[in-house]
Amino acid sequence: MIDENVRRYILDEDHLKLLSLGYMVAAGFHALFSLFGLFYVFMGFMFSAVFSQMPKTNPQDQMPPAFGWIFVFIGLMFMAVLLTIGALQFFAARKLKERRGRVFIMVAAAFTCLGFPYGTFLGVMTFIVLGRSSVVHLFGEQPALPVTFISPQ
Repeated sequence: MIDENVRRYILDEDHLKLLSLGYMVAAGFHALFSLFGLFYVFMGFMFSAVFSQMPKTNPQDQMPPAFGWIFVFIGLMFMAVLLTIGALQFFAARKLKERRGRVFIMVAAAFTCLGFPYGTFLGVMTFIVLGRSSVVHLFGEQPALPVTFISPQ
C-alpha cells in the first residue's frame, strides 16, 4: 500500500504538470489569435490608401482621413493585449515547471479566467490546485495557519 503522503505528492506533481501544459496551450492560442489583429492593420492601411486616392468632389461624401488609422490602432491594440496575455501564460507555465512564483501564477490565473470557457476552467483549477497546503509546501512557502475564532464568554 502506498503511503498517503507519497500519494498526495504524486497527485500534486501530476496536477502541476497538467496546469503547465494547459498554460502552454493557452499561450499558443493567444499568440495565434493575435495574428487576427494584422487583418485590421492591413484593412486600415488599405482604407487610408484608397480614401487618399479618391477624387475630392463633395466634402460631405468623403470619409474622414483618420478612419483608416482607427482600424490600424484597433488592430495593434488587439495584438498587444493578446500577446501580453499569451506571454503572461507562457511565463506562468515556466514558473509552474520550476515550482516558484506562486503569486505570479495566481495573477496569471486571474487574467486567464477572462477567456471563457477554457480559460475560466484553467484559471479556476489553478486556484484550486495552488490553494492546497501540500502544493504551497512544494513551492517552498509555509502554508498559512487556519484562522480560529474564539467566542467571547
